[in-house]
Amino acid sequence: MPELILLSVLLIPQLVAGIYAKSIGKSFWFWFFISFLIPIISLIVLLYLDKDKKGKRTSYQLADHVKKLKEKETL
Repeated sequence: MPELILLSVLLIPQLVAGIYAKSIGKSFWFWFFISFLIPIISLIVLLYLDKDKKGKRTSYQLADHVKKLKEKETL
């Protein structure tokens, strides 16, 4: 029984990293396994990636041929 509790506690950083990565659009399993190798650093990297992404949230630019199609549809 104590082994199960210890295993649960040891998996918390990996689960946090995986869930947080999924919430910002990254791969859950990639960050889950990376967090086994470098638990705290992986969380810091995820926080930095999310901060960097928040500053650049803009809408997608349409390609020229799609803009022309939209213009034709509105006419």
